[in-house]
Amino acid sequence: MSGIYIHIPFCKQACHYCDFHFSTNLNRQQEIVDALIKELSLRKSEFSGVQVESIYFGGGTPSLLTPQQARAVLDHIYTNFEMSQDPEITLEANPDDLNAQKIKDFSTLGINRLSIGIQSFFEADLQLMNRSHTVHQSIECLDQARKVFDNISIDLIYGIPGRSLRDWKSNIVSLARWDLPHISSYALTVEPKTVLAHQIKQGIVSDVDDIAAHAQFEYMVEALEADGFDHYEISNFGKPGYYSRNNTAYWLGKPYMGIGPSAHSYNGKERSWNVRNNKKYLDAINNNTSPASVEKLSKVDRYNEKVMTGLRTQWGINLATITEEFGAQFKAYALEQAEPHIARGVLKVEDQCLMSTANGKFLIDGIASELFMINLG
Repeated sequence: MSGIYIHIPFCKQACHYCDFHFSTNLNRQQEIVDALIKELSLRKSEFSGVQVESIYFGGGTPSLLTPQQARAVLDHIYTNFEMSQDPEITLEANPDDLNAQKIKDFSTLGINRLSIGIQSFFEADLQLMNRSHTVHQSIECLDQARKVFDNISIDLIYGIPGRSLRDWKSNIVSLARWDLPHISSYALTVEPKTVLAHQIKQGIVSDVDDIAAHAQFEYMVEALEADGFDHYEISNFGKPGYYSRNNTAYWLGKPYMGIGPSAHSYNGKERSWNVRNNKKYLDAINNNTSPASVEKLSKVDRYNEKVMTGLRTQWGINLATITEEFGAQFKAYALEQAEPHIARGVLKVEDQCLMSTANGKFLIDGIASELFMINLG
């Protein structure tokens, strides 16, 4: 088993761009924690005899948990699952939730990696996105976290309307202060039914400029690679030894268990997802029933997932593995579909792996979709 993902479905306030599952009503937080522990018990047999290599508290905003609540979940996992010798245990956090004492408290629980949602070092950006923290809080949080944690990742968002390439360079330059080992960075995406989508439609906020976002992406790749980071996945940069084990497992197709409302799971043959509603989730768990819907993956489904995840990584798609797992016709199909992209310099074959070139990285999701197999005919 690769790992256990724990979804904490609460936030202080709703970011305008976010379409993840969360509630801003924190009254049922302890009920959810109790249900997470019960779901872990109900599903213990699914991964019997397999080691847990990583635990990831995601959300939502896991830093809203008290250290006592996080301890209860971790203690239950350690008691009921076989743990690897040195698991990676990550907590996602917002800067305004962490102070010096809480950072120390989380570290004493065995949490050894923080993923902090900075997003931008410009106050106007944080206000546009309706983030709950300020730039000052980001700086104070990172200063305090760096005293305790060696393994820290931060999130940054590029392509924010009105933000110039010069501004984005300032964001990247700001990182030198903390000598961070991992950066996750995502293009601002306008998801349907979000406040941001409404604001753009009403002309309150300018639409995302893909050309500006592309330029910011290219600068970030060049600057971070020059600073010793490996661009090991399209949105992730890690220094050697600091790749996210949790996320890398997803991209390499390892099984994982998702616990909590809206959490996804994968066992190699099936994908399942828990109901995206806190009350319905609690009702199911309290009645000892599964809150999950299950999809049995066909060979074509599994091939398409391997294409999508593989092309996003520095390792690409191992063509020998495609033949071994799916058959020679799938390898032939992949190469046939890739041929025009190879010709225009956005894909390449290297050491029997099909992968993105530097020119193809920003466009890779669209390129991958053109390699998907729709049917076997």
